[in-house]
Amino acid sequence: MSPSLPLVTTAERRHRLGRRHRLAPSAHASTVAEAADAVVALHATDAATLFLSARARLAEGGPEAVEQALYEDVSLVRLLSMRRTLFAVSCELAPYVDSSTARGIAVKERRNLLKHLDEDGQGLDAGWLAGAEAAALDALDAQGPCTGSQLSAAVPALRQKITVGRGKKYEAETGVATRVIRLLAADGRIRRDRPRGSWTSSQFRWVHTEPWPAVPAAEAHAEIARRWLRAYGPATESDLKWWTGWTLTEVRKALALVGPDQVRLEDDTTALVSPGDTVPEPVPEPWAALLPGLDPSGMGWADRSFHLDPAHRPALFDYAGNIGPTVWWNGEIVGGWAQRADGEIVWRLLADRGRAAEGAVAAEAARLARWVGEARITPRFRTPLERELVA
Repeated sequence: MSPSLPLVTTAERRHRLGRRHRLAPSAHASTVAEAADAVVALHATDAATLFLSARARLAEGGPEAVEQALYEDVSLVRLLSMRRTLFAVSCELAPYVDSSTARGIAVKERRNLLKHLDEDGQGLDAGWLAGAEAAALDALDAQGPCTGSQLSAAVPALRQKITVGRGKKYEAETGVATRVIRLLAADGRIRRDRPRGSWTSSQFRWVHTEPWPAVPAAEAHAEIARRWLRAYGPATESDLKWWTGWTLTEVRKALALVGPDQVRLEDDTTALVSPGDTVPEPVPEPWAALLPGLDPSGMGWADRSFHLDPAHRPALFDYAGNIGPTVWWNGEIVGGWAQRADGEIVWRLLADRGRAAEGAVAAEAARLARWVGEARITPRFRTPLERELVA
C-alpha cells in the first residue's frame, strides 16, 4: 500500500456517516425522497423500518409525511431489488435501480413460477400466466386499489392452487395469487399503495402502474455505484458486492465506469471513494440516533468494524445477520432499543460514552416516542437485546 494515498481515519468515516446519512441534526433532510437518496435506498421489508429510518433523517414531519411521499406524491416507491430485498427509492433513482437490479430479479421470478406451473402438471403455462396477469390488471383498473385477497376474489385464475415439490418431502399445495402479484410488482406493472390499517401494516393495496423507462444496464450499474460510493465510501469492492447482490464482474465493470479514488484506512488497508472525494468532512455537532432494525446505516457495508464493536454484534444481530434496533452516538453503534407493549421506548448502552451521550440518547428516545404515538412496533427480525428489553 502506498503511504502517499490519502488517509481516512475512523473518526472521519463517522463524520461522513453523520452528515451524509442525514443523521446529525444540522444535516437532516427536508423531504422523504431526500432522506432516501442520502443512503441510496431505505430498507422496506418491514413496513415500520421504512418509516422509522425516514424519521431519523427528517428535519420535521410525522408518519403522514412518509405516507404522503409513498401514496400521494409517489416521490418514493418500493422495489424488489438489492439482495432480492424490498427497498424504497426516490422516483428519480427508480429507473436505475430497476434496470441494474430489479429487472434481473423479475426474470428469475417469472422463470421460477413457470417452472412450478409446468411441474404441477395441470396444463398451466406461459399463456395461462399472461391471462391471469391481464385479468388482475383489468380488475385493478375497474375496482381501484385492491388487497391481494380482494384481487383473488375478483379474478378466478388467482384462486388456482398448485402443488410445489410434488413427490418430495417438502411437497405442499399453495395458491398462485401471491406469486402472480409478486411477479407483477417485480415487473413494475403494479405498485404497493396505502395498506389496510396503520403505517406499521404490511397488508398493502395494489394499484396498476406503468413500468419504469429502460436505462442501459451499464449506465444503471454505474449510477448506483456512484451514489453508493458517495454515501458509503470509504468502502471496498466486497462491500459494494454485498450491498447490491451483483456479481463480482458487474461490480468491477460499474466501478471501472465510475473511476473511484483509493484511500488508506487506519488498519493499513485500502478502500474506495468517489472521484476527488478525499477532502476531510466537516465535523458535525454531537448527535444521537435511534435507528430501526435493518436501517441502511447499519447494513450498508459487509465490514462494519469502523462503527460497530464486534463484541456487541451477538446482542444486536439475529441469527441470519439482520441488524436490530440500534442506538448511535457520533457515528458509532453504542447500544440497542425497543418498544414495550405499553408504548414505552426503552434502551441500553453497551458502551459508556459519558453523560453527554446518555442525555442525548434519552432526548432522542423521547422524540421517537412522541413521533410513534399510539403505534406499536415489533421488528420482523428480532435480536437478543431487543427481546430482552421488552421482556
